[in-house]
Amino acid sequence: MYVAVKGGERAIDNAHTLLAHARRGDPAIAEVVPAQIREQLTLAVDRVMTEGSLYDRDLAALAIKQARGDLVEAAFLIRAFRTTLPRFGASEPVDTAAMAVQRRVSATFKDIPGGQVLGPTFDYTHRLLDFMLEAGAPVAEPPTAPADDTAMPRVTDLLGHDDLIERNPEAEPGAPVGDLTREPLDFPADRDLRLQNLARGDEGFLLALGYSTQRGYGRTHPFAGEIRLGEVELEFVTEDVGFAVPLGDLTITECQMVTQFKGSSTEAPRFTRGYGLAFGHCERKTMAMALVDRALRARELGEEITAPAQDEEFMLMHSDNVQATGFVEHLKLPHYVDFQAELGLVRKMRQELAERQDLAEKNRLAPLKDAAE
Repeated sequence: MYVAVKGGERAIDNAHTLLAHARRGDPAIAEVVPAQIREQLTLAVDRVMTEGSLYDRDLAALAIKQARGDLVEAAFLIRAFRTTLPRFGASEPVDTAAMAVQRRVSATFKDIPGGQVLGPTFDYTHRLLDFMLEAGAPVAEPPTAPADDTAMPRVTDLLGHDDLIERNPEAEPGAPVGDLTREPLDFPADRDLRLQNLARGDEGFLLALGYSTQRGYGRTHPFAGEIRLGEVELEFVTEDVGFAVPLGDLTITECQMVTQFKGSSTEAPRFTRGYGLAFGHCERKTMAMALVDRALRARELGEEITAPAQDEEFMLMHSDNVQATGFVEHLKLPHYVDFQAELGLVRKMRQELAERQDLAEKNRLAPLKDAAE
């Protein structure tokens, strides 16, 4: 047994060496460094930060390099590192209405205070390969926009001013902040925990389930009320000074989805909300998150639960790609004893079946044999 263990250790060491070799690739080609990933693969970095629950562009870039571009593995690495960090407390709520906007679009109103800001987007590009990128063509300087101090109130706030959309729930001062990283998820889950789960969830999973709601599986008839990308200030109240101090700026994407209205015999109909927020530039993620968030509010809004996206336990227990990866990829690990037990059971069942069939055949032939005699 000891020899087998040592042999296994050597195999694992060799596998690590091969992994490092495969990660490096052709040594004749310049090695990619984390700074290049951080500056040029920004959307991948933003996804890893969001699903890894840690806002650090340098660490996310390093994780992407270490994971050879596997973003799920990179998020796993970031979460593992996150568990080693001390926790000082919870920051103050972020005011997205005060965002320094880089991009802001609304599909509900053409003319909105502050205007539509296209910013960096693939939305209006042709989906054709650009071989000039391979040739290393120079990049033009971006246009310099004039300073604009026009207020950009959220579209949902405009609707709320006319009481046309449900009100945001009032925050309870001193109420504890739920934290999925410290307490296991329990059902039914409050919306704050659901949103935490969805923010950390796999983008592809959320995209598929969000799309399912548009195809009629929990239809909510959504409109993209507003998607905004920009920087917000993060503040933290320290015990020494007793007031909020700024920690720095975060780049975030926020999506407010305006969805099917709700009313009653005593209450006027109003639009309902779906919400998504993520680190960095993650529009697809926040839109899908907002669609699923709205679908998961079915129980709260008294709607019939008929679709997967409305099933709280199904959604929240399967959206986390790190947890899903652990369960799926553990199948690669040795299961020799388990399989031998299953194999022995199958052989035993086959033998018992054969014996029963032989006995049945003998019983069938016995009268014929007696008659012949």
